[in-house]
Amino acid sequence: MSPLRAESRTLARLAFPVVVANLGTMLMGAIDTAMVGRVGVDALAAVSIGNVWVHGTFLFIQGVLFGLDPIVAQAHGAGDGRRCGLALQRGLVLAGWLSLLLGGLWLLAGPFLTLAEQEPALVDAAHRYVLVQIPSVPFILLFVAMRQYLQGREIMRPAMWVVLAANLFNALANWALIFGHLGFPALGVVGAGLATALTRVILFGLLLAMIRGFDLHAGAWQPWSRAAASWQGLRKVLAYGVPIAATVGFEIWAFGASTLLSGWIDPVAVAAHTVTLNLAALAFMFPLGISQGAATRVGNLLGASQHAAAQRAAWVAVGMGASVMAGFAALFVLLRQQLPAIFARDPEILSTSAAILPIAAAFAIFDGTQVVGCGVLRGMGDTRPAAVYNLVGYWLLGLPIGGWLALRGGWGLAGIWWGLALGLAVVAALLVARLRVRGPAHLVTGPSSP
Repeated sequence: MSPLRAESRTLARLAFPVVVANLGTMLMGAIDTAMVGRVGVDALAAVSIGNVWVHGTFLFIQGVLFGLDPIVAQAHGAGDGRRCGLALQRGLVLAGWLSLLLGGLWLLAGPFLTLAEQEPALVDAAHRYVLVQIPSVPFILLFVAMRQYLQGREIMRPAMWVVLAANLFNALANWALIFGHLGFPALGVVGAGLATALTRVILFGLLLAMIRGFDLHAGAWQPWSRAAASWQGLRKVLAYGVPIAATVGFEIWAFGASTLLSGWIDPVAVAAHTVTLNLAALAFMFPLGISQGAATRVGNLLGASQHAAAQRAAWVAVGMGASVMAGFAALFVLLRQQLPAIFARDPEILSTSAAILPIAAAFAIFDGTQVVGCGVLRGMGDTRPAAVYNLVGYWLLGLPIGGWLALRGGWGLAGIWWGLALGLAVVAALLVARLRVRGPAHLVTGPSSP
């Protein structure tokens, strides 16, 4: 078997469970939306605007814990179980501190939505929906820390099985708490928030049970000590994680801003934009899984001092990400009349989405390339450039140009999507150039100290 084919199979083995887990996470959101939608339009709107704040803040904070990726992956590649276990402990400590920050941000959901000029009645319902989720914050962040630790050690499947099991619980909890079954009162929007909170506790509990029950921490653990809470060690995780959080934040809030821009056109544009984003997000789960596989694989190889092999893995991963999204791009073009019908029925929304999907096809290829490139840099511990590239690509180029084309140039919604595609093209090109000039083969030192 050729080295390239062998590398492709290794990356596919690492990426597949992550892709399934990503899709399972999306399915939880889809179930929540479908069930809340049966309560009424206002309930669905309240949950939707509440989730803008919940997801935007959570994904940013979660990014900080992704700073564990290069540390654990390289330590595992070097056969240093002590450093793996110490990294997990520091991740758990950070998760506790970050829980206070994220919980505080969620307390501000109502004021934020008020500043965003949402309807007062919707703001009140959304605020209650978010408040009941605050007790679940430590559990979901502890889950993320354990998941990243396992993935850095090439143990990908436990998180996949946990997410799939949590889907079943989430559906049952939503049914019981939203509509008032199994002896519970019908709580509507608040019930949806409680179901989500309980599901996060289940995610944490099941993954912890799997780690302990199957001894998944064997060879990569040590007794707790003061070193777990040392500022020097925590600062190392933060040094990698904060740029990752910034990278995620620039991207997430850029798409939020693009939705606001579409709202300045007309309601049909907002709906069509949302439909197209949902299709793009579904496709994105696949290169996102490859990205995590690449972070693990590149980090492992660098830890083993196999720099040339890590460079090969990086290029194979980028090629896989771009190829997968090229396949989705073809589907977006060929099925542009049929795919929007998954999310909408209005003829005007369908026709507008169909007109945008060919642009989203170009967008998708760049998106697959950039997310895998970010994963490679994460495995290297080179996390700052991606944040700068996202700032330039989205906020200095994509959104300003897209907004001008849409609102001043007369391009409408297509202008926003061409702007986003241009921004992503720049980010992808910069990342590929970075890997060519400063990729794993050129890396001399990494996150090797405890």
